[in-house]
Amino acid sequence: MDVLIHNPLFATHAVSAAAAITFATAATHPLDTVKTLIQVGSGAAKQLTAAQALERVTSSSGFAGLYNGIGWSILGRISGLGFRFGAYEILTAYCKDGREYNYVHVSEAFWAGVAAGAAESVLTTPFQMIQLRAQVASAASAASHVTNSASVAVENAAMEPGRLLVKGLLRGYAPNKAALANSVNLLSTLPCKNVNLVEAMQGYPWMMSGSGRAPPVWRVKRASDIVSLEGWGALWRGMRSGIARDSIFGGVFFSTWQLFHSAMLEWKAVGMVPPPPLGADVGPLSPLAVTVSAGVSGAIAAAASHGFDTAKSRAECVVIPKHVAYERKLLKWKRPGNRFERYTGIHPRDRNLLVRGISLRMACSGLATFMIVGGYFLAVDNIVSR
Repeated sequence: MDVLIHNPLFATHAVSAAAAITFATAATHPLDTVKTLIQVGSGAAKQLTAAQALERVTSSSGFAGLYNGIGWSILGRISGLGFRFGAYEILTAYCKDGREYNYVHVSEAFWAGVAAGAAESVLTTPFQMIQLRAQVASAASAASHVTNSASVAVENAAMEPGRLLVKGLLRGYAPNKAALANSVNLLSTLPCKNVNLVEAMQGYPWMMSGSGRAPPVWRVKRASDIVSLEGWGALWRGMRSGIARDSIFGGVFFSTWQLFHSAMLEWKAVGMVPPPPLGADVGPLSPLAVTVSAGVSGAIAAAASHGFDTAKSRAECVVIPKHVAYERKLLKWKRPGNRFERYTGIHPRDRNLLVRGISLRMACSGLATFMIVGGYFLAVDNIVSR
């Protein structure tokens, strides 16, 4: 806080960057919503198109549904990009220390971007989790909401006290009535008794686990609902694929941007007589050229990391109650897939779905990067000049 008060230049850059990120996120959030719905709504036998995803959102929530989760998206973008660029500048400053010229090699930019992206992913995963759940909820049919509410009301009216207790402990969880009645018979010492107790318990282990039907993802969209039903660890679900995605994105983005920057410096120095020995002597590049190169770099990085983005989005749409997660932990449940898929969080059934929505993500990332860098330059110039 003291830095912001006593260093107005730092405050100017911070406010400019936050304003640019907010504007770019608001402008590209509808594209991101459609991209997310294509990723999570497509299956092996069907592919959800952009027109179908847009129709589902508008018919259910109207055009305002395209902006569901925008608050969490802005918070995650501001904190994530600030951390990414800050970590990148620190790492590259360490690389440039002691050199006669202010220059970063492409390989150094790549590895600094990989480290910065991995650290950013850990910070922004909870924001992206809640944002994605809100985006998916925007496409939930209004009819399904009414039908589900009616069925829940009828079920609650017919529930015994034991079922109501389960409903209160696990918000949004729909227990299996037959299995729950079986467990009540096993535990009750009153009229209902089971003759073969051991066999019945083996057929219904862990009482509530595996007996119920997990609620649809659009009913577990708020942070309080996620923590109540799935636990705090669910906020970081999909972090394996998120780290792989952001590491690749950061490495490709910064190295490509540095490559474009070097090429533009060399191109600008062609007509100079005598040729400048150092890149710093060429002078500053055009803000428009830097902005366009950043947008192109963002689109290329999005294409390179899109497969992990799809895996992360699909993993975050799976509702796993915390008692089921605890049972898997006790039983040492092994992740499906080969070693690479287990380490990066890709499910084997998603192998043929990893490229879904790639064009929308490239457009969204390229446009957002262009607007962030361009808006940052524009805001800084206007504020400093005044």
